[in-house]
Amino acid sequence: MIYSVKYQELILSKSFYKNSIFHKKYLGSVFIKRQQKHDNFVSLIFLIIKISFSLLAIISLIKLGYSSKVRLTRLREIEDSFLYEKYRFNVLTNKFDDLFSSEGEQRFMKDQDQIISRDIIRVIWR
Repeated sequence: MIYSVKYQELILSKSFYKNSIFHKKYLGSVFIKRQQKHDNFVSLIFLIIKISFSLLAIISLIKLGYSSKVRLTRLREIEDSFLYEKYRFNVLTNKFDDLFSSEGEQRFMKDQDQIISRDIIRVIWR
Protein backbone atom coordinates (compact mmCIF):
# COMPACT_ATOMS: atom_id res chain seq x y z
CA MET A 1 0.00 0.00 0.00
CA ILE A 2 2.83 2.34 0.79
CA TYR A 3 4.29 1.57 -2.59
CA SER A 4 1.10 2.53 -4.43
CA VAL A 5 0.87 5.82 -2.52
CA LYS A 6 4.41 6.75 -3.42
CA TYR A 7 3.76 5.75 -7.02
CA GLN A 8 0.65 7.94 -7.17
CA GLU A 9 2.60 10.87 -5.69
CA LEU A 10 5.25 10.34 -8.33
CA ILE A 11 2.63 10.33 -11.09
CA LEU A 12 1.06 13.48 -9.70
CA SER A 13 4.41 15.20 -9.43
CA LYS A 14 5.25 14.28 -13.05
CA SER A 15 1.94 15.58 -14.30
CA PHE A 16 2.46 18.76 -12.28
CA TYR A 17 5.85 19.37 -13.86
CA LYS A 18 4.53 18.63 -17.34
CA ASN A 19 1.77 21.16 -16.96
CA SER A 20 3.96 23.82 -15.46
CA ILE A 21 5.20 26.84 -17.39
CA PHE A 22 8.84 25.82 -16.74
CA HIS A 23 8.35 22.53 -18.51
CA LYS A 24 6.62 24.15 -21.46
CA LYS A 25 9.33 26.79 -21.92
CA TYR A 26 12.58 24.91 -21.34
CA LEU A 27 12.11 21.17 -21.28
CA GLY A 28 9.63 21.25 -24.17
CA SER A 29 12.24 22.73 -26.52
CA VAL A 30 14.83 20.17 -25.37
CA PHE A 31 12.34 17.39 -26.05
CA ILE A 32 11.54 18.83 -29.48
CA LYS A 33 15.24 19.09 -30.35
CA ARG A 34 15.83 15.53 -29.18
CA GLN A 35 12.83 14.35 -31.22
CA GLN A 36 14.12 16.21 -34.30
CA LYS A 37 17.56 14.62 -33.89
CA HIS A 38 15.94 11.21 -33.61
CA ASP A 39 13.79 11.87 -36.70
CA ASN A 40 16.83 13.08 -38.65
CA PHE A 41 18.79 9.98 -37.64
CA VAL A 42 15.97 7.66 -38.71
CA SER A 43 15.60 9.57 -42.01
CA LEU A 44 19.33 9.25 -42.63
CA ILE A 45 19.22 5.49 -42.03
CA PHE A 46 16.30 5.10 -44.45
CA LEU A 47 18.08 7.26 -47.02
CA ILE A 48 21.19 5.07 -46.79
CA ILE A 49 19.04 1.95 -47.21
CA LYS A 50 17.30 3.45 -50.26
CA ILE A 51 20.62 4.39 -51.85
CA SER A 52 21.99 0.89 -51.16
CA PHE A 53 18.99 -0.78 -52.81
CA SER A 54 19.19 1.63 -55.76
CA LEU A 55 22.87 0.79 -56.29
CA LEU A 56 22.08 -2.90 -55.99
CA ALA A 57 19.35 -2.56 -58.63
CA ILE A 58 21.62 -0.60 -61.00
CA ILE A 59 24.47 -3.10 -60.66
CA SER A 60 22.06 -6.00 -61.21
CA LEU A 61 20.71 -4.37 -64.38
CA ILE A 62 24.23 -3.82 -65.69
CA LYS A 63 25.14 -7.45 -65.04
CA LEU A 64 21.91 -8.61 -66.67
CA GLY A 65 22.61 -6.48 -69.74
CA TYR A 66 26.15 -7.82 -70.08
CA SER A 67 24.96 -11.42 -69.70
CA SER A 68 22.31 -10.85 -72.36
CA LYS A 69 24.91 -9.39 -74.71
CA VAL A 70 27.20 -12.40 -74.23
CA ARG A 71 24.29 -14.77 -74.76
CA LEU A 72 23.21 -13.04 -77.98
CA THR A 73 26.79 -13.11 -79.26
CA ARG A 74 27.01 -16.85 -78.62
CA LEU A 75 23.66 -17.44 -80.30
CA ARG A 76 24.85 -15.52 -83.39
CA GLU A 77 28.01 -17.65 -83.51
CA ILE A 78 25.95 -20.83 -83.25
CA GLU A 79 23.60 -19.60 -85.98
CA ASP A 80 26.52 -18.77 -88.30
CA SER A 81 28.08 -22.17 -87.66
CA PHE A 82 24.74 -23.89 -88.33
CA LEU A 83 24.25 -22.01 -91.61
CA TYR A 84 27.78 -22.91 -92.75
CA GLU A 85 27.25 -26.60 -91.92
CA LYS A 86 23.88 -26.54 -93.65
CA TYR A 87 25.52 -25.11 -96.78
CA ARG A 88 28.22 -27.79 -96.71
CA PHE A 89 25.58 -30.48 -96.21
CA ASN A 90 23.64 -29.24 -99.24
CA VAL A 91 26.79 -29.20 -101.40
CA LEU A 92 27.76 -32.71 -100.32
CA THR A 93 24.20 -33.96 -100.81
CA ASN A 94 24.23 -32.62 -104.36
CA LYS A 95 27.59 -34.30 -105.04
CA PHE A 96 26.31 -37.57 -103.62
CA ASP A 97 23.17 -37.36 -105.77
CA ASP A 98 25.31 -36.64 -108.84
CA LEU A 99 27.33 -39.78 -108.10
CA PHE A 100 24.27 -41.96 -108.74
CA SER A 101 23.21 -40.08 -111.85
CA SER A 102 24.30 -41.15 -115.33
CA GLU A 103 28.09 -41.00 -115.69
CA GLY A 104 28.32 -39.88 -112.10
CA GLU A 105 31.25 -42.15 -111.35
CA GLN A 106 33.34 -40.56 -114.09
CA ARG A 107 32.53 -37.06 -112.83
CA PHE A 108 33.35 -38.17 -109.30
CA MET A 109 36.78 -39.42 -110.37
CA LYS A 110 37.48 -36.18 -112.24
CA ASP A 111 36.50 -34.08 -109.23
CA GLN A 112 38.91 -35.91 -106.95
CA ASP A 113 42.27 -34.29 -106.47
CA GLN A 114 44.74 -37.05 -107.07
CA ILE A 115 48.24 -36.09 -106.19
CA ILE A 116 50.73 -38.74 -107.14
CA SER A 117 54.44 -38.24 -106.64
CA ARG A 118 56.76 -38.48 -109.64
CA ASP A 119 58.37 -41.74 -108.55
CA ILE A 120 55.11 -43.72 -108.72
CA ILE A 121 53.64 -45.17 -111.90
CA ARG A 122 50.02 -44.27 -112.45
CA VAL A 123 47.74 -46.97 -113.78
CA ILE A 124 44.25 -46.10 -115.02
CA TRP A 125 41.85 -48.99 -115.56
CA ARG A 126 39.21 -48.63 -118.24
